Amino acid sequence: MARFKQKNDKGTPGLNMGSMSDIIFMLLFFFMVITTMRESELFIKITPPKGTEVTKLEKKSLVSYINIGVPSEKYAAKYGTEPRIQLNDQISEIENIRQFVELEKSARSEDESKLLTFAIKSDSKVKMGTISDIKQELRTASALKIFYNASKDVKR
Repeated sequence: MARFKQKNDKGTPGLNMGSMSDIIFMLLFFFMVITTMRESELFIKITPPKGTEVTKLEKKSLVSYINIGVPSEKYAAKYGTEPRIQLNDQISEIENIRQFVELEKSARSEDESKLLTFAIKSDSKVKMGTISDIKQELRTASALKIFYNASKDVKR
């Protein structure tokens, strides 16, 4: 009769990879939920002016931005080197601000459109005449809540 040998080779058991896909999908879902997408691409360079009385906005979802500055190097050939106005994802003129205000108000509910604030995000080297022209256009479009974007001046 043959003898049967008992194997004493008890190595390390294999890893159970069954729950690995669950963990990966939970992480993927987590990062998809917490990530915010950029609403518009900036075509211009903005170095905001320094301010001493800076307050933070409470509800940023009710803010529409009007960006003013010199086009970045990538877009300088197309738009030139003079300061330009960017409304959402396009370079515009001052005359288009009324239409921009109406579109922003119509995109929101009636209650939210009353609380809508327009933020002027300007480069520190832009002339004040351009900003006051934009303010006049906002005034004629009945957009009376204006916010000026500035960075906090840290005094040492």
